[in-house]
Amino acid sequence: METTNPRVSKREFISRVATRSELPIRVVNKVYESLLGELTGAVSCGEAVMLTSFGRFYRQDHKGHKVRFGKSNVDDYVVLKFSASSSFNRRLGGNEDDISPDTHGAIEDADEFENITEDRELRAAP
Repeated sequence: METTNPRVSKREFISRVATRSELPIRVVNKVYESLLGELTGAVSCGEAVMLTSFGRFYRQDHKGHKVRFGKSNVDDYVVLKFSASSSFNRRLGGNEDDISPDTHGAIEDADEFENITEDRELRAAP
């Protein structure tokens, strides 16, 4: 039995956010475009963008390499990387209503530690 991963188009995503936030689609679209523009600009300048309780976007440089077959080599290139926060990964795994208040406190503590650690890494980065 084959399973498929359904995709959500940009239009559908914006529509869902507009419905959830009770904002007009035009406003949500403007925020979406602005958010992606700011994210792209920051990461392309070498900044890491940390969205608490969601994850971190950052740039990763790759060295070019020789191609075994073919005439041209691959030049150096840059890719966008995303690392989900531990709390976001936990939310993907199940129903958050099933988590006890004590566990929520531990998650918040872990997120705070994660944020402090990443801030230190960013300050130490050249």
